[in-house]
Amino acid sequence: MIAYTTLGTNDLPRAAAFYDELLALIGGKREMEQPGYFIAYGNGGAGAGLGITVPFDKRTATVGNGTMVALEAKDRAQVDAVHAKALALGGADEGAPGERFPGFYAAYFRDLDGNKLNICYMTFDQSAHAPA
Repeated sequence: MIAYTTLGTNDLPRAAAFYDELLALIGGKREMEQPGYFIAYGNGGAGAGLGITVPFDKRTATVGNGTMVALEAKDRAQVDAVHAKALALGGADEGAPGERFPGFYAAYFRDLDGNKLNICYMTFDQSAHAPA
């Protein structure tokens, strides 16, 4: 359902260095780029992408309250690795890796611009949680 999500940045080169290393851990790489404006990451066309961008209106990028991007991991070890890498790259911890409820293992962090992200591994039947 989601094609891509974008996160604002006030320093595109700094954000690019953060996301180049971080997203490589889950198979993400640069797929589109307009120098000085945006970079789009993906994993070869499968699933949603993530973009980082300087705001089009040239105003300061700000963090949305309640806004979060969730990245999908292939297993618990990848959740742990991505969270650790985010912190090693200067990101802020927003919740250490752990099982939040049965079948949902996740970790939370903020990037260098303060955007909140989640890396999660889900093994529960998501349709069982859908409204009737």
